[in-house]
Amino acid sequence: MQGSRRAGAAGARLPAEVTSFVGRRQELADTRRLLSNSRMLTLTGVAGVGKTRLAVRMAAEVRRTFDDGVWFVGLGSLRDPALLGPTLAEVFELIQVSTSPEGELAEFLEDKDLLLVLDNCEHVVEACAVLVSKLLAAAPRLRVLATSRHVLGVEGEQVLPVRPLPTPPVEMQRPQTDQNEALMLFTDRVRAVVPEFVLDDSNRAQAVEVCRLLDGVPLALELAAVWTRTLTLPQILERLSDRFRLLLGNRQLDPSHPKALEAAIGWSYDLCSPAERLLWQRLSVFSGGFDLDGAEAVCSGDGIERDDVLGLVAGLVDKSIVTRTAAGATPAVAGFDMLVTISQFGATRLGEQTRAYQFRHRDYYRSLAARWATDSFGPQQSDLFLRTRREHHNLRTAIDFCLAEPGEEPVALELAAPIWTFWYAGLLHEGLRYLTRAIAAAPEPTPNRAFGLLAGCQLAMFLGEADLLARWMVECTELAERYDDDRLRAGVAQVSGSAMVYEGRLDVAVGELERGLTWFRAVGDRHGEFNCLLQLALATFFLGDPRVEDFSRQASELAESRGAVQSTAYARLVAGIVQWRDHDEFEVANRYFRDAIKVLRPLNDRTGIGFCVQALSWCAGSAVPDERAALLMGAARAVWRSGVVVKETTPYSGLDDLTRRRIQDAIGDAAFGAAFAQGAAYTFDQTIALAMGEDDRRDRSGTGADGRGLTPREYEVAVLIGEGLSNREIGARLTVSRRTAETHVEHILGKLGFTSRSQVARWVADHPPA
Repeated sequence: MQGSRRAGAAGARLPAEVTSFVGRRQELADTRRLLSNSRMLTLTGVAGVGKTRLAVRMAAEVRRTFDDGVWFVGLGSLRDPALLGPTLAEVFELIQVSTSPEGELAEFLEDKDLLLVLDNCEHVVEACAVLVSKLLAAAPRLRVLATSRHVLGVEGEQVLPVRPLPTPPVEMQRPQTDQNEALMLFTDRVRAVVPEFVLDDSNRAQAVEVCRLLDGVPLALELAAVWTRTLTLPQILERLSDRFRLLLGNRQLDPSHPKALEAAIGWSYDLCSPAERLLWQRLSVFSGGFDLDGAEAVCSGDGIERDDVLGLVAGLVDKSIVTRTAAGATPAVAGFDMLVTISQFGATRLGEQTRAYQFRHRDYYRSLAARWATDSFGPQQSDLFLRTRREHHNLRTAIDFCLAEPGEEPVALELAAPIWTFWYAGLLHEGLRYLTRAIAAAPEPTPNRAFGLLAGCQLAMFLGEADLLARWMVECTELAERYDDDRLRAGVAQVSGSAMVYEGRLDVAVGELERGLTWFRAVGDRHGEFNCLLQLALATFFLGDPRVEDFSRQASELAESRGAVQSTAYARLVAGIVQWRDHDEFEVANRYFRDAIKVLRPLNDRTGIGFCVQALSWCAGSAVPDERAALLMGAARAVWRSGVVVKETTPYSGLDDLTRRRIQDAIGDAAFGAAFAQGAAYTFDQTIALAMGEDDRRDRSGTGADGRGLTPREYEVAVLIGEGLSNREIGARLTVSRRTAETHVEHILGKLGFTSRSQVARWVADHPPA
């Protein structure tokens, strides 16, 4: 593999603004000015002051000015600084060809014009500073906007303190008072819960006093506004005053909280019911959100009945302590979260009980991992996969807890090992890192360690970690004999045989895999049986052994009989390459590959999709060896995550080489190179569209003002985009402002249904002036 390529969208999705953005005109202007004059800007300020809202609003306003978009990375749930690099690599959907993604990130960003927004950096400041420094040095057009309670200390860093909203001075007259930003925000949030609220002479003084008392801190004002649903403004003022009197005598006040925010959160806490306060405390052990099942399992008991958890969560949502999160890959399951500041408040109140609830949290996610043994090869396969992806941050937290808690290290294996197929589908390096740490921390020769070693072997094999694989395989084999465990013997044979397939040692691989198949069938492990059948089909395919048909059929029938749709997709992939090479059934093969992609895409199984796109390129190179086939070869390069092993081994690289020669012979080296490079630069979504044939079906008609979409001026701008000009350069060429150029670009993208400038450039090439 040569370097890293993006396999994602043109920009990471910005968090949705669920409430209106009020004020901050000066801060927005200052942020825009500093971003235009420097490459690293950090918004600093106390908790709750609105750093994230300001960063998100600014990112939304400038996203069109960056050719490669705006990428938002929330770090609030990241507990381990060592996972900062892998987290960014996952956001960019990079091909990871080493265990250290920092170099791949630098290579990827080298020629990119983008804005990277890093939110909530304060707890990983040192790691952020080191990584950002490397990226800025490698990527001259990269700009970074960070939010943090502390400066990062990066060379060239500009710092913009974000202060509370100004509050109305005592002498301010009424017209000026009503335009005060703190009062505007408070009034807006009150109307969100009490739509009939009107700010007038009867309540203005109380509202102003609330703003003054809360120092204009946005989060404090929002928490106070929620209580107007049940309390009058005089009642709110009375209770806030009482809370401040309590705080004035508190010498242990957390300095990271302004007194106003501490008062507002503490006052809201006091107004919650005793059960709501208990739930608030216990929910603080979750990381990156939770669902109702998790809250019931971890937080019920000792004062909270399980059946009451739903009502209590709803009560905390009504009070803006808990927020309902946007539906993700599993919209049928409601998700919830708490702001980091509010979660930390609950954690301080949990106190000595923290460890007990961390254990309960750990045990809940251990039960989720254990479900993989029963549900990962059946009708619940996809749901389990999506749920595990949704719970990724909580799984990290549970594993880290075990690795840090003396005596609990072996449980880390119980969390990380059963889900090895989850790691395989796109988080190979993170999974191997956790398994390596857990194996090292639990050296006792137990069956639990043996299966942890086996899971580690699966990932090490795919990542080409030959020394690690060899060492673990020796120990795993010894433990299989020590415990006379046929299932473990079967796993060793399956991993050994699979490694031989990737190494090109096909004859011996078949023997090993057949041994594993026999043992898996004897112990009734159907998932292991399927994995052996799949690898046997691949090995016999590469050998030209006619048994490939039988192994492929058995794998498909087994997966279908179990209702395991993800596994069925892999079986369809293998069946497709057999239809392509052995029967010249190109259309049938393409349909199989695309059927597999349809299943794997919602799961974000990039490893499986990489195989599918690679197989599509082989098929295209045989059927119609043209530029499109070369595009597919390049796109396969772009989408790979674990490609270093597969692409370097004899069977796969042999088919790639054969396909490349066919296309080069048909269209020439220059045309092949150009198309391959274009495909290798594709985003993940573009690759999917190419693989599914959707790029041909999309309506791209039209140039000029002839009824086909763009105005003459817009087409002129599109041509300049095709020449590679930035918005600033387009403005200079046309003697218009940069903002006018940005507006034209936005209209062009919208009219053509595109998401990136590279798509416009290709469209222009296909639609020259009439």
